[in-house]
Amino acid sequence: MSASLRWTASKWRSRCLCSVFQPAHRLTQKSQGRRSYSKAISDTAVLPKPRLDYNAISESIAYKSHNAFNRKYPLPVGALKSIARTHAEQKELSSQLSMKRHLRSTLGDRIRITKDSAEKQTLLGELRPLRQNITRLEESLATVEETLLNLSLQLPNDTHPDAPIGPEDAATILSTHGPPPIPSSAERDHTEVGRALGLFDFESAAVVTGSSWYYLLGEAALLESALTNYAISVALKHGFKFVMTPDIVREDIASRLGSPTSQTYFITDSHPELVLSGTAEIPLAGMFANRIFPENTLPMKVVGLGRAFRAEAGSRGADTRGLYRVHQFTKVELFAVCEDDDSERTMEEFRRVQTEILRGLRIPFRVLDMPTEELGASAFRKYDMEAWMPGRGRWGEISSTSNCTDYQARRLHIRYRRGAAHQPSASKPSTHGLQSVTAFAHTVNGTAAAIPRLILALVENGARFNEEGKVVGLDLPSALKTYWLAPSSIVRWL
Repeated sequence: MSASLRWTASKWRSRCLCSVFQPAHRLTQKSQGRRSYSKAISDTAVLPKPRLDYNAISESIAYKSHNAFNRKYPLPVGALKSIARTHAEQKELSSQLSMKRHLRSTLGDRIRITKDSAEKQTLLGELRPLRQNITRLEESLATVEETLLNLSLQLPNDTHPDAPIGPEDAATILSTHGPPPIPSSAERDHTEVGRALGLFDFESAAVVTGSSWYYLLGEAALLESALTNYAISVALKHGFKFVMTPDIVREDIASRLGSPTSQTYFITDSHPELVLSGTAEIPLAGMFANRIFPENTLPMKVVGLGRAFRAEAGSRGADTRGLYRVHQFTKVELFAVCEDDDSERTMEEFRRVQTEILRGLRIPFRVLDMPTEELGASAFRKYDMEAWMPGRGRWGEISSTSNCTDYQARRLHIRYRRGAAHQPSASKPSTHGLQSVTAFAHTVNGTAAAIPRLILALVENGARFNEEGKVVGLDLPSALKTYWLAPSSIVRWL
């Protein structure tokens, strides 16, 4: 029996059979908002609750409010004031609880050493209501801590001071690469070129699965294989370790990383609740969860290959045409865990690797510093890379890289040991034990190759026409020739 793949959006629904899932598991897109995180934790999580810096949040309410406003991030009315108030309540309850526990310990010691039975009974009489008081305080503190966590998890990451402020069109162009853009032309539309050369089959995919799904045929399928292996080979050259990731992950892991619910396919009747991964970033980050890395072992850099599943493919009109916005695609992902003072350097390294990959494809592309409204929940700073797509008549995103600082690491408990030189004060021993020599790591992620969009860009830029204006073949970059698996009568290597 196959599982039923079901995605429900406003006023339409598509279904397909999906034999890779266990019987009776249904795959459903959930449209509701965020759930109580603590409830999800108690039901399904294998990790400790996220550990956020409530002091830093409470001490910077004005900045946090301004930051959320600049990012157009939807915070509930009064959320930040509630965080500060709830944090103060949590500290007061914690202080009271500590004093009561100390008093309980003191009474316990006196009860154990006293020889006088009357005095012992008096002390036991004092201990009973104290225990009840402690129980009530523990319950109150647990409720307040749950509220504080759920409120604080709604905040986005901080923002790099150099990030442009505003919507997508406020992005700053950092650099341009490749040949000059060729004139836009409807004849270069990748769906038309693909139909003429037998590269894609959208019609059969619509029958088998639904809209925004596709078959890659012949040279297009070979092109996916070549692009995948080419991107991985460049990453390996730069010291990344290759990882094949699972495409199904715990919902808890995905939500900790800021994965939007509206884009997620959920496998219902699964416990713990499972989802299809929207990007290999999720399982790659999860691979480092709940670990403390020894001193001087970071950064750790990996390149992962996986399938990405996005439920929102049909949400943007013209962008749904062809391969540009689809429900499933192959993606090569870069991911790194680094020390908390090394993430900006690591992000620039990712940018250089991505630029090298795209330069080898000989397509016009540009690098953008993305503005605040495009950063989502987790990114401190984000670069996008856009290729010129002459058939679409516009630039289109083909890659991105994000510095998430400690946003993901605090949620996944990714930490590292600091050397003595990095301690806050080497001359003043800390009273906090292990916490004084550990710190939350930073994480950086980036796309090495989002395959369908690279195919789109290569087809639209590389389509070859005869004198009558008929599509007769494809010009492809020689960087891919090493990874091409079969002869082709339509491909010319440049």
